[in-house]
Amino acid sequence: MNGKGPEDARDPAAPPALEWKFAQVFGERTAGEEVQEVDIISAIEFDKSGDHLATGDRGGRVVLFERTDVRAHGCRRDLERLDYPVSRHPEFRYQTEFQSHEPEFDYLKSLEIEEKINKIRWCQTANSALFLLSTNDKTIKFWKVQEKKVKRISEMNLDPSQAGGNDSSASSSTAGPRACLPNGGCSYNYMCNDFSFPPGGFPSLRLPVVVAGQETSLVAKCRRIYAHAHDYHINSISNNSDGETFISADDLRINLWNLEISNQSFNIVDVKPANMEDLTEVITSAEFHPTHCNTLAYSSSKGSIRLLDLRQSALCDNHSQLFEEHEASSSRSFFTEIIASISDIKFGKDGRHILSRDYMTLKLWDINMDSRPVATFQVHEYLRPKLCDLYENDSIFDKFECCLSGDGLRVATGSYSNLFRVFGCVAGSTEAMTLEASKNPMRRQVQSPARTARSLSSLTRVVRRGAESPGIDANGNSYDFTTKLLHLAWHPTENSIACAAANSLYMYYA
Repeated sequence: MNGKGPEDARDPAAPPALEWKFAQVFGERTAGEEVQEVDIISAIEFDKSGDHLATGDRGGRVVLFERTDVRAHGCRRDLERLDYPVSRHPEFRYQTEFQSHEPEFDYLKSLEIEEKINKIRWCQTANSALFLLSTNDKTIKFWKVQEKKVKRISEMNLDPSQAGGNDSSASSSTAGPRACLPNGGCSYNYMCNDFSFPPGGFPSLRLPVVVAGQETSLVAKCRRIYAHAHDYHINSISNNSDGETFISADDLRINLWNLEISNQSFNIVDVKPANMEDLTEVITSAEFHPTHCNTLAYSSSKGSIRLLDLRQSALCDNHSQLFEEHEASSSRSFFTEIIASISDIKFGKDGRHILSRDYMTLKLWDINMDSRPVATFQVHEYLRPKLCDLYENDSIFDKFECCLSGDGLRVATGSYSNLFRVFGCVAGSTEAMTLEASKNPMRRQVQSPARTARSLSSLTRVVRRGAESPGIDANGNSYDFTTKLLHLAWHPTENSIACAAANSLYMYYA
């Protein structure tokens, strides 16, 4: 850096910091309202187009939202290019919801299986139908959501007024047992004591007919169930770019599935030792490369990321690349391995970068340089003196997710007190925003200066930034470790973020 400070190091090409604004909230809580456990959101995912958003909750439900602000006019970016007036922010509306998983009981192991949705992944659309995968701890399901015309059943028989034409008493007696059905049809209780046939009986009998009306409704149908393939809890599912296969990962194994075959999977990674006492690390997250169907990556509880090539062998015992950063022995403590565990990894859209989240930091890796991350971002460094307390109440094991912007210029992750952080990750950027999941996201925002750790080149500059004042926010408020923002997703083409605070879904744009 030639002795220059962080401000002098700013690259003139680095984009300016974004100003984030509140867009929408679904399921907002009123003051003092108690949140039901089953309503807490546990998964968020945009589809590839960004026109649909799915959330899963601890009650096993999947809720779908669809974008409405550009649906009638085309892509927002195309409209901006044509100077077409667009709405002030991306707008979504509730579309439908369905029960994806139910609570189960494993009688062989005497274990309850929660209905909580761990992950949701969108699949390729076809014939205007939406397809997605959802999983709980043990079972993966493949769903098809499609608009269908509402069908109604016509009346069961001839209208009583016509049948008893010249006999008013018969007409009135048949009208009594006639009841409307929820589906729009009618039924007659012929066993009712008040019912009597008209003289001569009914001249004709009309059988029930199913009629398709003009109304439509979204119907979710489970196409396939992928079960009995994992002995441990599923922590990840990821679609392959070939559109035909996907992987599922638990603590010790990764399986490869074909979407069309539910009764067979291939075990491609197995880290289970012959003696479980020799177990030193577990798989924490796994994801396919966005464009190379033969490449996938998985992270471990030791803070390492392994890149695999499915062309090398059927069982990927050996990795093609290993990404890990060793901590100096002088700074190691009892908590070093715990906070080094990676809770989530995401490939950048270009496929060249991998973003990882451990308990304290975000790290951005270049797959062409496995010796160290190209950037490290401190998420909540103020927690380091409190690690003992966080270990006692199990908060140190919280699994925060991370995400990258579609253009690869920024990364984001969650923290405590319903805060989330957005960092600029291009060389020279000093952007480090702290935002709150509320209608006023900038209320606690603090712009933190960059603190350069070491530099390699203009393309692989390694920076560490984002440290906050210990234990308090910009307004002097103490942080709340009981409220945590674990799940968030970045829109694939725009600067828009969806994040979950308990049972509320907040959306922001810049």
